[in-house]
Amino acid sequence: MSKATDSDVREDGIIESVSGPVVTATDLDARMNDVVYVGHEGLMGEVIEIEGNLTTIQVYEETSGVSPGEPVESTGAPLSVDLGPGMLDSIYDGVQRPLDVLEEKMGSAFLDRGVDAPGIDLEQTWEFTPEVEEGDEVSNGSIVGTVPETESIDHKVMVPPDTLGEDETAEVVSIESGAFTVEETVAELDTGDEIQMRQEWPVREARPTVNKQTPTEPLTSGQRILDGLFPLAKGGTAAIPGPFGSGKTVAQQSLAKFADADIVVYIGCGERGNEMTEVIDDFPDLPDPQTGNPLMARTCLIANTSNMPVAARESCVYTGITIAEYYRDMGYDVALMADSTSRWAEAMREISSRLEEMPGEEGYPAYLAARLSEFYERAGYFENINGTEGSVSAIGAVSPPGGDFSEPVTQNTLRIVKTFWALDADLAERRHFPAINWDESYSLYRDQLDPWFKENVADDWPDQRQWAIDVLDEEGELQEIVQLVGKDALPEDQQLTLEVARFLKEAWLQQNALHDVDQYCPPEKTYHILGAIKTFNDEAFDALEAGVPVDEITDIDALPRLNRIGTTPDDEAEEFVEELEEEITEQLRALY
Repeated sequence: MSKATDSDVREDGIIESVSGPVVTATDLDARMNDVVYVGHEGLMGEVIEIEGNLTTIQVYEETSGVSPGEPVESTGAPLSVDLGPGMLDSIYDGVQRPLDVLEEKMGSAFLDRGVDAPGIDLEQTWEFTPEVEEGDEVSNGSIVGTVPETESIDHKVMVPPDTLGEDETAEVVSIESGAFTVEETVAELDTGDEIQMRQEWPVREARPTVNKQTPTEPLTSGQRILDGLFPLAKGGTAAIPGPFGSGKTVAQQSLAKFADADIVVYIGCGERGNEMTEVIDDFPDLPDPQTGNPLMARTCLIANTSNMPVAARESCVYTGITIAEYYRDMGYDVALMADSTSRWAEAMREISSRLEEMPGEEGYPAYLAARLSEFYERAGYFENINGTEGSVSAIGAVSPPGGDFSEPVTQNTLRIVKTFWALDADLAERRHFPAINWDESYSLYRDQLDPWFKENVADDWPDQRQWAIDVLDEEGELQEIVQLVGKDALPEDQQLTLEVARFLKEAWLQQNALHDVDQYCPPEKTYHILGAIKTFNDEAFDALEAGVPVDEITDIDALPRLNRIGTTPDDEAEEFVEELEEEITEQLRALY
């Protein structure tokens, strides 16, 4: 958010007390959620409680040295973000201050307090191409032109959604192509309204839509366990809970790199600085697997690390979801990663305790579930007010202390999201990545996405997937017996089931994020790998029924090649699988 000018603010309050990020002021003429500037240094804050003449403010910067008696300035406007070309390929803090601009102002990577900058460059010019002509009718949200924001994305300049009345239209009386800054007028309406490339929107208010639709297309991730067993829809919601070291951040980053979304908004919410440094260092150099352009050309990063003020952590998820909604309004599919919502909830807990509110479970505020719901509800597949369709898919990592999924943030998230990818420390210790537990995870989108998979991948996709689920379930039950009596005490058919399940886990569910080929697996290849394992299963049980011992079945030469399908180039995988299936069939049938 850009700092208000002197004419926008009024020095009409006095600090009464300071408690960490929470400041109380008297005689402040402000409303709930208004942005204020606190103290002589002008620290940005937001009104969170008003009681009589006492106003409580959460400050988004460190408050050490701020004293009672210092002034408070009110802007009279809620916390808003600057929306317009230039947000992609940018790295912001939790209140949309561009970190590279702040570093340039400060001359170092350490930021002084009270420093501010607009969310988008107000001086840069953009080449505007009109999409409408003089005399055309437009309404709220109408696309009036486009701007090449990056190599990958055309930015669509829209009439702000609050310009005209509901169902009201206006005539374009002036519009022209050319180079403009974001604050210059690119079109004029007969109502007197002037359209610019820049919009402002309050972060805590969802942008308007016509209706929310049932998503029917998957957000393909390139991760076999996700696309194959627990798919997420475009416009869906997902949670990735897991203990420390189980791979939450790597899973989020893999989704950011490979998910087939048009735009990625990555929110590092209270994560360790070294993890965000890795993201900030890696993403600008990564090629986009979809376009070959830099990945940052379709990515917006919000970096709010654990050493940053706790209040800014509370606002960063709202900043991210508002940016995501803006690109959704253009008709894009947006994937939003929040890493992690637990740190966001902890920020709420700290501020709530300083407000002396009645605590709920484990000290979290009673409104924890409501805030989580508000966030995830803003995701979805929408028909926009300009007639386009777009989606926001929200994927939130959860960091339960000690890996305890019964804690409040995980439990409240589970009640809201429809896809649950449970990370498992035991799998991570065994170097099985992604360390997603196939027994605890689920997706409620399977049935509505099956028609897409049948049409675009294979007609028997649901049957193959159900077979894999049944084998893994049976293997889980058998492992309990194996722990007691050993594998050799099982009947041969159950021993063979364990072998088939081993290939499912090693060749299909396991994936190497550091391998150039295996780090991304298209749905077609996911299906072919599963099909090869199913072929081995069917032929192996036929051989078993014919009297061939399990040891001979699992000792055929072709079998180890199942583990090499994942690292086979995508364009060669189908042929590789066909040849492998033929070899497996020939070698097993030769045994009887």
